[in-house]
Amino acid sequence: MTQNPRFSKFLSLGPHGFHRLNYVEWGDGENPHVVICVHGLTRNARDFDELAQGLAADARVICLDVAGRGGSDWLEHKEDYGFPLYVADAAALIARVGSAVGGAKRRFFSARKPGRPAIDWIGTSMGGLIGMMLASKPHSPIRRLVLNDIGALIPWAGLLHLQATHGDANRHFDSLAGLEAHLRRTCASFGPLTDAQWASLASNSARRRQDGGYIFDFDPGIVESLRRGGQGEVSFGADFLFGVDLWRVWDKVKSPTLLLRGEQSPLLPRGAAERMLTRGPETKLVEFEGIGHAPWLKSAEQIAPIRDFLLAPR
Repeated sequence: MTQNPRFSKFLSLGPHGFHRLNYVEWGDGENPHVVICVHGLTRNARDFDELAQGLAADARVICLDVAGRGGSDWLEHKEDYGFPLYVADAAALIARVGSAVGGAKRRFFSARKPGRPAIDWIGTSMGGLIGMMLASKPHSPIRRLVLNDIGALIPWAGLLHLQATHGDANRHFDSLAGLEAHLRRTCASFGPLTDAQWASLASNSARRRQDGGYIFDFDPGIVESLRRGGQGEVSFGADFLFGVDLWRVWDKVKSPTLLLRGEQSPLLPRGAAERMLTRGPETKLVEFEGIGHAPWLKSAEQIAPIRDFLLAPR
């Protein structure tokens, strides 16, 4: 049965004051099984519509618009875009949706730490890095972690791919059809979609201009920050000639992990994925043939392993 999304906002505190964050919620708001989904660099919460509907009968699914994307505020100080802010915002979201209030019906406790609320996390690309950082912290509430086409090593070729893909952040379009055509070209590696899904992606990725045209619904300052090198535990600067090394973070993760990989991904090399199976948390690898970075997670084939992983007894 098709579920209807609910939209909510909350305040989070950054280096230069408060900003509003938007999230889309699916499923029973009283369900104690909470799953948080976080998107890639310039995407938004609506990328998870099909996945959320596939999980909504069994979980309360929360899909976040990271700051500067979708319905969340654009930041005045562009230098604030980076992982320190994203992780702090994610922690604020967990505190909001994962608090054990309202009696036993709303309590969902961690098997590792009885009495602590637990959250499952699904992250695509950037959203996966945020989840990995959260899961690496002491007393983390992340119960199970799904990393979609991102891992403990991001090679230089992958960083170049990111910068090339997001190099037209200021592009204008005369129509939604033009924006959709651009998405079909630049996101072709994500995998095939139906015409209806492409149309929905375009509508959910667009912001109307006063002149009647359209731009992408994310702050171009995000890409400017990326070019400056990023912040915190992940940096995308030119000094990282061999890529970004996050093995020290991965080794601290204790949450059982499902690692999803596009077979042709430039951001998660096969060798790095295989190495992740030999260190860090208990991890299962699933690959999708003929897909690059990053799988859309909209098809039954891609949703099924996630459902099986999150709903399996433990």
